[in-house]
Amino acid sequence: MPKKSAGLLMFRRSPDGHMQVLLVHPGGPIWAKRDVGAWTFPKGEYEESEDALEAAKREFVEETGFAVAEPFISLGSLKQPSGKMISIWAFESDCDPAALVSNEFEMEWPPKSGRKASFVEVDRAGWFSLSEAREKLSRGQVGFLEALADVVPDLSSSVDDEMRTADPET
Repeated sequence: MPKKSAGLLMFRRSPDGHMQVLLVHPGGPIWAKRDVGAWTFPKGEYEESEDALEAAKREFVEETGFAVAEPFISLGSLKQPSGKMISIWAFESDCDPAALVSNEFEMEWPPKSGRKASFVEVDRAGWFSLSEAREKLSRGQVGFLEALADVVPDLSSSVDDEMRTADPET
């Protein structure tokens, strides 16, 4: 059975009316020098007995320290290249990425050293236009941006235009 992960996509409207999404960059030494294709939405794995949306809310707060706000809009689930299924919900809100406070995880570092080191799960966050987000996001998660455009109709015309500009093949 594939692993399951759930997360939240925070979006806002910029002063010029364009949609922006909040992305986070994974912490730790493995991700330290990666940028393009390395960013993600705050998310995490959950147990079969746990409600996916509740897990998504918990993971968002743990990884960012930012509050979540209803309503939550389901963007569905996408199977990742690794086989993991990710479910994402969107919500409209705002935050200051500089105020990010992330939980920590522990791993053996350097590899095969026998020593454990602690790292923040998320080392930074930022607001990105949809075209920027398409470049920064892990490829398996880009479909959530398109799903967001489909379910937020009052922004869809500017989102569709921006998405077409970012990817002329769509």
